[in-house]
Amino acid sequence: MVVIGVDPHKSSHTAAVLEPGAHTTLGTVRVEAALPEYRRLLVWARRFGERRWAVENAWGLGRHLAQWLIARGETVVDVPPTATARVRQLSRGRRKNDALDAAAAASVAALQGDGIPVAAEGSSTVLGMLDERRSNLTRQRTRTVNQLHALLRDLLPGGAPAELTAERAAGMLAGIRPASPAERARKDLARDLVDDIRALDTRLKTNRKRMQDAVAESGSSLPGVAGVGPAVAARLLGRTGRASRFPTAAAFAVHAGTAPIEIASADRTRHRLSRQGDRRLNNALHTIALTQVRMPGTRGRVYYDTKIAEGKTRKEAMRCLKRRLADHVWRVMTADERQQAPAAGPGGHTGATLTSSATGPTPTTGSSDKSLPEPANHN
Repeated sequence: MVVIGVDPHKSSHTAAVLEPGAHTTLGTVRVEAALPEYRRLLVWARRFGERRWAVENAWGLGRHLAQWLIARGETVVDVPPTATARVRQLSRGRRKNDALDAAAAASVAALQGDGIPVAAEGSSTVLGMLDERRSNLTRQRTRTVNQLHALLRDLLPGGAPAELTAERAAGMLAGIRPASPAERARKDLARDLVDDIRALDTRLKTNRKRMQDAVAESGSSLPGVAGVGPAVAARLLGRTGRASRFPTAAAFAVHAGTAPIEIASADRTRHRLSRQGDRRLNNALHTIALTQVRMPGTRGRVYYDTKIAEGKTRKEAMRCLKRRLADHVWRVMTADERQQAPAAGPGGHTGATLTSSATGPTPTTGSSDKSLPEPANHN
């Protein structure tokens, strides 16, 4: 089997074929970043028989080509740019061109074992796009409402109430009788903004319905967790992708920014809030925690009250709850992956148990409140 390394750029891609046994380059080709050129590249590659592709930065500049190849039955691995730079530096010193970079990518995949298999885009990609769209619509609606507030402040004594809807604003505008050109202009602009808010509300409603359908099609169990609606589930699945790529629940917590950072000096050890990680993922977990705290009788509320009784502040108790929720969400997602892909074979990831993910709306009490630098020992 030959390995075809690809050095992608915005306007062109360079490929080099490496024979692993002989460590020699069998050929190179440069194609433009266009569909007809993709087809020419694939025809060129078929002359070498059995093959696999090593695309540098397959989730960046090489994403489109990598997904195009996968859709046509090709095997693709992602090669980090740092790995190709290391191979190039060790083998050819400071020489650098597209052909050498492509050969370095093939070398990494064939010899170094640093290539990461690339899977076809699935439901998590769809949910991620829907979540991004919802965030943009929400920000746009907030800006529009703020502009409307500013106009109503100049049209009405005291302005409009904080919770302003399109219907309420339209009713307020109906009672305004402008007496000057400036007031007439403000009222006309305010009507335009009301129309914009109505259109944005319709788009947000449609987006939510698409999220709900996409989450249902994914077969995720997250909607069964208290506090997880379609928007939160879509963000969790879209931002996480394949949950099993995190070896432990602690690794996922670090990625989500819910694992406290340890600060130790002499005999004193404390933990402070982490502001690292994926902040949107952190926001989704925060939403779940807030919802469960506001729902009497949930295990999240019981856990929160226990931490308050231990002397923790409300913020500290909330951080502890978010840490446990991160564990539980990871277990739910990894359990779903196992159920949806039973033929993947034995193995799995340390800390992923099927029992804990289906027992209730909150994590099991075996999770740690603190960051876990190593996999938990269950012996």
